Amino acid sequence: MPAQTIAPRTSEASHAMSSTVDFLRNRKLMMFVLVGLATGVMLWLTGAEMALGVTAYLVLGIVIVITAIDMFKDLMRGHWGLDILAVIAMIATLAVQEYVAGLIIALMLTGGEALEDLAARRASRELDQLLNRAPAFAGRIHPVTGEVERIAIEEVKVGDELLVRSSEILPVDGVLLSDHATIDESSVTGEPIPVNYHAGDPLLSGTVNRTTSFTMRAQKVAADSNYASIVRLVEEAVDSRAPMVRLADRYAVPFTIVSLLIAGFAWFLSGDPVRFAEVLVVATPCPLLIATPVAFMGGMSSAAKLNVIIKDGGVLEVLARVRAVAFDKTGTLTEGKADVVEIHPAARTVDETLQLAAAAEQYSVHVFADPIVASARTQQLELPEVVTADEVATNGVLASLADGTSVRVGKPSFIEEVTGPIDRPVLSAGETAVYVSVGDELAGVIILSDPIREQSADTVSRLRRAGVAEIAMVTGDITSTAESVAHAVDIQTVHAETTPQTKVRIVQAMRPRPVLMVGDGINDAPVLAAADVGVAMAGRGATVASESAAAVIISNDIARVADVAYVSRRTVQIALQSIWMGIIISVGLMLVAAFGYLPAVVGALLQEIVDLVAILSALRALRAHRGARRESPARREVPVG
Repeated sequence: MPAQTIAPRTSEASHAMSSTVDFLRNRKLMMFVLVGLATGVMLWLTGAEMALGVTAYLVLGIVIVITAIDMFKDLMRGHWGLDILAVIAMIATLAVQEYVAGLIIALMLTGGEALEDLAARRASRELDQLLNRAPAFAGRIHPVTGEVERIAIEEVKVGDELLVRSSEILPVDGVLLSDHATIDESSVTGEPIPVNYHAGDPLLSGTVNRTTSFTMRAQKVAADSNYASIVRLVEEAVDSRAPMVRLADRYAVPFTIVSLLIAGFAWFLSGDPVRFAEVLVVATPCPLLIATPVAFMGGMSSAAKLNVIIKDGGVLEVLARVRAVAFDKTGTLTEGKADVVEIHPAARTVDETLQLAAAAEQYSVHVFADPIVASARTQQLELPEVVTADEVATNGVLASLADGTSVRVGKPSFIEEVTGPIDRPVLSAGETAVYVSVGDELAGVIILSDPIREQSADTVSRLRRAGVAEIAMVTGDITSTAESVAHAVDIQTVHAETTPQTKVRIVQAMRPRPVLMVGDGINDAPVLAAADVGVAMAGRGATVASESAAAVIISNDIARVADVAYVSRRTVQIALQSIWMGIIISVGLMLVAAFGYLPAVVGALLQEIVDLVAILSALRALRAHRGARRESPARREVPVG
């Protein structure tokens, strides 16, 4: 049996039908009102006024009570809602015996929530797809019999040998055991072209096997694997509903006051209380209630199409207003895949310098540790035995060897604490230097090259064109390296050799606000959380930075920063357009009703049409990602699975 296959169309259709049934089952109040309206219309047509009144009082009474309870709960949480107009309108229709209009308003209120839910489901489809395609099973090869057994993904243990068949999703992170494999990583990293791997290469969960069956060894359990991290981020995004209504809340009180004033003046000038009800019938604020959450869900879905997971709809509002941006350097503006390119010996030889550095860097989590250790192993150098090793945050590693020698590896300032002033080599853009001391002597300097991302300069340029006034680099790397990279990508403000604490202070002091921080490493977590909005470059796996950030780029493309800023601006623009469209149409209809030219029933029906128009307008946010791609035509299209 396959570990997990891509769902066929029949199962998708079945899932859609099941979702529709669940949707209707959970809309009992709407169905009750719909039956009440149908009954009321028949009674109205047959002239059964008494029965129509009883039906209207029963249906509207229940809707008014339920809505009032919800309104009270919202008020206790400090939220002023717009449902008060609908409640007043329903009470008014009962008072003036416009029963059918009242029932239509009740359907508009309960049906508007249903329409919002349907539109939100459509808008969140990309997020849901990421959740639905999470691997559920794995094919484990029995260590004794060699037979393949189908097990739940939660049962996979580190060290298990797994069989992955063609077109199956890799269940956990692991290492390839077969000679070769071709993997489609588009849904995880955003790379559109399948990648070829060889025995010993690391593999990511959630990617798809595009070759024949191969074997792999599990290196992480399911809960710790890459795709599980992404799924957790998506679940946070899908669950974030409340912040999305904040944009509409700003218009709640003014719209309510204006509507009541128009209705009150219409009643006062005409002397007819029916006029009051007729005005409020078309003042029901469903477009305002619906447009914002639908547009924001559409924006989040658009971002997901670009491999950006936004955890909270409110983040879109902040991103749309960003005026300052701070970038980390390593792994953000640069690839974060450094290689040792040169070694400058001092008190020790080239090989000895590399041996000492690799011995200490085995105990470091810094991005430059792995390439130094890998270089020593490639050259088959024997590493000296390390007794103790401590990583000094943002400075380097202090290690004690078995012979009592003290070794330091890291920044020049860290080395100069024991050696005194040292000469620093001139570095090119993308290069960085790691200094090595033994005892109180400089052993040598290791030069690594970390290429600048292809889209870094264009991303900075696009942000400036979008109105970002201040762009800075905030990095723990040495000044010369930071300045060379900043110059290459056209960033003038550079804060180098910073600690996590100073990064936070720098970003908090940046002006104008709001400030966006973009980073990728563990040491970026505090500053991502401290910024007005933090975006994490998760690349080939989510990190602690992803947990602290408000949005996560799950591909390896820095251009997504400018893309998500564009999507946010476009989403807020669409939401505001939809809100103002609803306000203008509603006010226009209220004025027509105020002069007695719009019967209550006709007004209620027209308001339903306004609701549909508002939803269709808000759903334009689903296409916001297309504009982001057009804005950067040089970049290739990146499909999302």
